[in-house]
Amino acid sequence: MDESARPIDHLLRIMARLRDPQSGCPWDLEQDFSTIAPYTIEEAYEVADAIDRNDLDALKDELGDLLLQVVFHAQMAGEQGAFGFDDVAAAISDKMVRRHPHVFGDASFADAEEQTVNWEAIKRAEREAAGEADRSALAGISRGLPEWQRAVKLQSRAARTGFDWPGPEPVIAKLHEEIEEVRAEFARGDVAGNRARLQDEIGDLLFVAANLARHAKVDVGAALRHANHKFERRFRAMEQLAEAAGTPLPTLTLEQQDAYWDQAKRIERGLAD
Repeated sequence: MDESARPIDHLLRIMARLRDPQSGCPWDLEQDFSTIAPYTIEEAYEVADAIDRNDLDALKDELGDLLLQVVFHAQMAGEQGAFGFDDVAAAISDKMVRRHPHVFGDASFADAEEQTVNWEAIKRAEREAAGEADRSALAGISRGLPEWQRAVKLQSRAARTGFDWPGPEPVIAKLHEEIEEVRAEFARGDVAGNRARLQDEIGDLLFVAANLARHAKVDVGAALRHANHKFERRFRAMEQLAEAAGTPLPTLTLEQQDAYWDQAKRIERGLAD
């Protein structure tokens, strides 16, 4: 193997070797697009996590892991005679040039908003050229997105037609309304037998919460990651406090656990007893 080649060429050859039917890795040879897809999604989230932590060393590693996913998919497609890595790179290059006529052509836009409108028009033309008959404002939103991300995209597209609340206050009012509807479903009792209705109402609640984040210009995924990190940090602090007191967390009542939770929050805020 030519170690002097560009790193991407070296990586492509490594992937081809891993998938070699005679001398490759058994695990890599067993994979297909559907089995690798979850890893691709996971690696994208790990990139986002490194960015969220502002850890550039980790970001370098995670971007490499994500690049490996692209190379893996391209290798499998190449084995089927569908396309290769160069085709992937060429397609995205062509797309970026096509969608930036103000950079690579003679077009000009007054501001970013006008450029975004043009971007969507180009995407719509691309779908029509590909034979897509769907003319809805919601056309082209992938069903493979995480559902919270798809919710925000659906809402944003609808908002471009004028179908949107004018600000956060009516969204907050709607959020309270949805909470009451969830409360009403729980009040019926028989949670197991009422699961379909609960799923429907909780789905509405989450959809409105995503809309509130959109109005606040807050990324839902980043907000939820922050909440997850905060919960994990405080819960681990609870465990340590309980262990230090000789009272492991599982042996405590909920009220006693809550007291440790409050103590962990005070310590985090610099207000320790």
